[in-house]
Amino acid sequence: MFDTHVNLHGDAFAEDLDDVLQRARAAGVSRFLAICDRFDNFEAVHAIASAHDDIWCSVGVHPHHSKDFPDITVDDLVTASQRRDVVAIGETGLDFHYGYSAEDDQLESLRKHIAASRITGLPLILHTREADDLMGDVLENEYERGAFQPLLHCYTGGSRLAQRGLALGAYVSVSGILSFKSASEVRDVIADIPMERIILETDCPFLAPMPMRGRRNEPAFLVHVAEALAKLKGVDINEVKQITEANARTLFAKVDA
Repeated sequence: MFDTHVNLHGDAFAEDLDDVLQRARAAGVSRFLAICDRFDNFEAVHAIASAHDDIWCSVGVHPHHSKDFPDITVDDLVTASQRRDVVAIGETGLDFHYGYSAEDDQLESLRKHIAASRITGLPLILHTREADDLMGDVLENEYERGAFQPLLHCYTGGSRLAQRGLALGAYVSVSGILSFKSASEVRDVIADIPMERIILETDCPFLAPMPMRGRRNEPAFLVHVAEALAKLKGVDINEVKQITEANARTLFAKVDA
């Protein structure tokens, strides 16, 4: 399995990262994508990827932190992405739930990340919360200016944004939320997404899946995400693992380059 969204550089794994990775490998996780949330964390994220043959990373600024990096440029993102272990741009996006950054700051940052994705050909990791319609509009408008590869990460949005994304060739990643008893609306949306467009993630240390909910999430728990998807789709779990890993390796093509 390929855990396509892990947050390994923070305090949550500061004391036992090697043990966490060993448990994940023993559980069948063979590839990891370490996510950059702030541009000033990029060196730490990249260092983790560089130190492990089975870990790659992204470069970007989470929408929560858009206000903190108003001067980041497209060239900054493109230059960082040229390092061997960088295989994606982001995570970026729009999050109007908490309002940590103003809407204009988030939009400006998102458009810079889209431009970097377009220039580099690397997939764009998108976070969307309470911004479905605007995100769909931005993606469609920007796509008309030139193609790029979207990924709707940890998807909990509505059916309309999912279908608008799929029309642009987007992939959709599912997390432990898929297993939550309260997530029936998420399951309804994912049920209509073709298996050839779905990948798996933990988003650890957040969102531990059932039956691990309430604990620190780890990449080793990715198997429970696969189980939830297999149950939803009525597909054997081994088939789910094979399809989603193949999808992820197609999406993050630089991993095998």
